[in-house]
Amino acid sequence: MTSLQCQLCKHGSTTPGLATVTLQRGSTTVIIKGVPAEICENCGEYYLDENTTRQVLSMAEEAVKNRAEVEILSFAA
Repeated sequence: MTSLQCQLCKHGSTTPGLATVTLQRGSTTVIIKGVPAEICENCGEYYLDENTTRQVLSMAEEAVKNRAEVEILSFAA
């Protein structure tokens, strides 16, 4: 990913980093640490590329299938 202007705050630019992604579906909460992302230097909003988004959603779907209430995972590319 290349640096872009933050769509949320409109003031910061993004830089590569690692984010913690939290997703909820029904009674399942999934926290994935160390996700590669572009992160706004002003407000901290993060942006994932398409491939990373697919991987994160797949990890979350697996937790839902396993009927986890809370699942904390590390991202592994």
